[in-house]
This record gives sequence, structure tokens and C-alpha cells, in this order.
Amino acid sequence: MKKILVLLLLFVLVLSGCGDEKASSNDSTEKEVLKVASLIPPMTEILELIKPQLLEEGIELEVVVLSDNVQPNVALASKEVDANFFQHVPYMEQFNSSNNANLVPITPIYFANYGVYAKNYDSIDALPNGATVAIANDISNIDRSLQLLAQHGVIKLQDKTDSYWTVKDIIENPKNLKFAEVDLLMLSRMYDDADAVVMTPAYAAPLGLTPKSDALLTEGVENEFAITLVAREDNKNDDKIKKLEAAMTSPEVKQFLEEKYDETAIPAFE
Repeated sequence: MKKILVLLLLFVLVLSGCGDEKASSNDSTEKEVLKVASLIPPMTEILELIKPQLLEEGIELEVVVLSDNVQPNVALASKEVDANFFQHVPYMEQFNSSNNANLVPITPIYFANYGVYAKNYDSIDALPNGATVAIANDISNIDRSLQLLAQHGVIKLQDKTDSYWTVKDIIENPKNLKFAEVDLLMLSRMYDDADAVVMTPAYAAPLGLTPKSDALLTEGVENEFAITLVAREDNKNDDKIKKLEAAMTSPEVKQFLEEKYDETAIPAFE
């Protein structure tokens, strides 16, 4: 009799286990996977922050961290990911133009307070004649760097005749500044070698630098360079992209930026 009872108990446990496994399988199949490519904090931190909210809405967010500022757009254009979060709109437009792509901005998330940093000088006026200034080498960020310097009267640019300013558009350069154009991800390494570096807080932060305390000049927020959530023309209206947009512009994300990043990553949404 005992043997029969034991066998019945085992049978019930096996059935229960199968049921749990089936239920678990059903739960997992109900989740939609959403892949978003990104690079570094605070971008990746924001994506990690919103994972629980999206999971409650049936979306499993997979953050794909890539190693350079070209791969996220290539991955998005080739449909390896559903969206990316690392760039401003002028950079996206440059990629579209050069690659016949159809990436589209979804919503701006924060302004990365662009600044000029110098290891050995306390003001822009202290830069010596002929100083070397390191700037990012992609055309949209060359344009941005030159605009920042022109905004503060360090150089003067001719009227814009194309989509982007380049160093050839400098018509006044009182300090005879020389410009070293390097890969965006190499800017922080130039801090020791160049007289000054123009870069975002994300690349200044590992050096212990902030716009408020250390930048010789800063850009502010009246510009078109907010770090933006980007998708494709064919999926921009997808429900999961809409949910991603809502999560990334939530009060929780705004509070996170204001508390942890203060003046270095300024929310671009209300």
C-alpha cells in the first residue's frame, strides 16, 4: 500500500513539474525581445534602469553594448537590433547620407554638455599660439566642435554653404589653432597629448573631469545635439518602440539623470 502511495505521489509531482515547466515556457514566449545597441554610460545605465518597467509590459530588453560609434548604426540598418541609443541627430543624418540608410529619430533623451578641456591650461586665453586642439573626426562632430569654439569667439566661421562646417570654413583664427581630428573614442586619450580636447562628458568623466568644474568652455542645451533614441523608418511605429520611448522619457529616467549626472547629462524632455 505504501509503495502505491509513493508511486502516486511521485506521479503527481512529475505532473506538477511538467505543468510548471509548460507555464514557464508560455510566460517566456509571451515576452517580446527588444534589442537596443548602445556604447557607454549613462546611455547603457538608462537602458538597464528601464528593463523592469518594460518587462512588466511584456518586453524583454536586451542591451547590445558595442565597441565603436559606427557599429550601432550598422547593426540597426541591417536589422540586427531594433533601435540604438548613442548619437545625436546630425550624426544619424550623416550616416543615412553616406550609407543610403533610413534611420529615424524617435525622441531626444538628454543633452551631453560638450566642453573644451585642457590638462595644462586654466582658461581658453591661456592656450599658446599654435596650440593643438583635438576634435572628433566625423563630419557632424567636427561641425559641432567648431560651432562651440565660434560660439565663444575663439574662431570665426564663414556663412554655412553646406550641411556641415569644416576647418576649411574658419576665416578668423587669432591663436592659429591647429586641429587634430581623431576617432571619437580616442578623444580622452588625447587629453595628455593635445593642448586642448573638445569632448562630451561621457569621455571626460573617466578622466575625472566635469563641464562645471573643469571645462574651459561649454556648449549648453540650445542646440540640435541631444543624445537621441533612434529606430528605422520601417519599425518607428511598432508598439515595442513606443513603449521603449515612453520608458526612456519617464520621471524615473529624468530623476536618475538629475541626481547622478547633474550638469553633465541634462534631460531633453519634460
